[in-house]
Amino acid sequence: MPPPSQIRPEPLITSPITRRTVLKAGGTLLLSVFTPLPAMAAQILAVRVWPAADYTRVTLENDSILKATHFIVKDPERLVIDIEGLELNPTLKGLVAKIQSNDPYIKQVRVGQNRPNVVRLVFDLKEEVRPQLFTLPPAGSYNHRLIFDLYPVQEPDLIAQMIEKGDWSSDPAKPPMADTRTPPPALPLPESGKPPVAVAPPPEIRPDVRPDLRPEQRPEARPLPGQKVVRLITIALDPGHGGEDPGATGSRGSREKDIVLSIAKRLKSKLEMQPNMRVMLTRDADFFVPLGMRVEKARKVQADLFVSIHADAFIQPSARGSSVFVLSEKGATSSAARWMANKENQADLIGGVNVKNHDQQLASVLLDLSTTAQINDSMKLGSAVLREIGGINRLHKGSVEQAGFAVLKAPDIPSILIETAFISNPEEEAKLTDNAYQDQLADAIVTGIKNYFAKNPPLAKSRST
Repeated sequence: MPPPSQIRPEPLITSPITRRTVLKAGGTLLLSVFTPLPAMAAQILAVRVWPAADYTRVTLENDSILKATHFIVKDPERLVIDIEGLELNPTLKGLVAKIQSNDPYIKQVRVGQNRPNVVRLVFDLKEEVRPQLFTLPPAGSYNHRLIFDLYPVQEPDLIAQMIEKGDWSSDPAKPPMADTRTPPPALPLPESGKPPVAVAPPPEIRPDVRPDLRPEQRPEARPLPGQKVVRLITIALDPGHGGEDPGATGSRGSREKDIVLSIAKRLKSKLEMQPNMRVMLTRDADFFVPLGMRVEKARKVQADLFVSIHADAFIQPSARGSSVFVLSEKGATSSAARWMANKENQADLIGGVNVKNHDQQLASVLLDLSTTAQINDSMKLGSAVLREIGGINRLHKGSVEQAGFAVLKAPDIPSILIETAFISNPEEEAKLTDNAYQDQLADAIVTGIKNYFAKNPPLAKSRST
């Protein structure tokens, strides 16, 4: 082997560089830069189905915006949906198992890859439906959502549903009577720890004169004191949140939407035990109802009262106590009331609302501004209910608070929102999930409502309702 100094490197063999070679290399580089790469298909993160008599909702949660088209096929009824930019994955295939046998509108669904980057869903339907498809941007804990809402073609008659579900005597309704139970000796301490404070009487508001914009508003004068009212009293109960919107969640995992629905059902049963009361629930199962639709439902049945039921939450788990709120036209009575109204008014963003319908619902509700008289009656109702709730739970504040809650904006129905307790407080969360406490709470609300009507008899109206 020759010494290292004698080893010479092999000469490199190179081709002559020509103009043709340079142009060829440049073209290859340009193609690599400007040729589009295959688009990444969107990923389905979760599928959810919310069946209800009002409508069935199907939600596809995904990591990007999806585009979908749909059409109806007859004999038998089918809804066909094509989703672009999507490849079939196990999560989407799982939609088949999500369809329940008791779904009012969907019999079954078939899922397949119709063509590259297009997934087709075929819903076999139990009856003709009115489908609505729309997308939602990320909100709360949710990513992008593609929503299919399947509504019945014929809108349900809410009054007929109440009559069908109720069990009222054909005898004339008795006038409401005041509660005969012995009142509690004193209210529990409010959150501040100060001495017990009686519920402050609502301030009397002088009604201003405004034009009557809606013909269905009831202009009849109130009956004279002691005069019997021969008709049923209709009460709209509104369990907050539902479906896609869980509301607040406690440290033990309990969800506001489940707790308030349970309380509302107990309250409905107790109210309908009264000989002169019937109840309409804005939702009777786990599905979402937009805020405007909740008000609209109450107005369709000409409700005498609207009671929205919630469970409070705050960033500090030490916050506790029950509260009652009514609408304010002039701003919130406290920063806490303003914060609470803003939080509750976000429900449509979380629950998911078709923007086209949302605008129409809000227009119908807000066409008439809530009257001063309505707010005055709401304050009276709120005070009566708050006084009774104070007998079973600590009050967060000893008087009714006011703020701009969207769900309280029925211009012709006294409306209150009850925050039953703080679900974010472990001790109160345990109460809220206790059947005995829910019964006590329902009893207190019933008594408050009866006491309100004893002093404020309902307006006379047609016996057909």
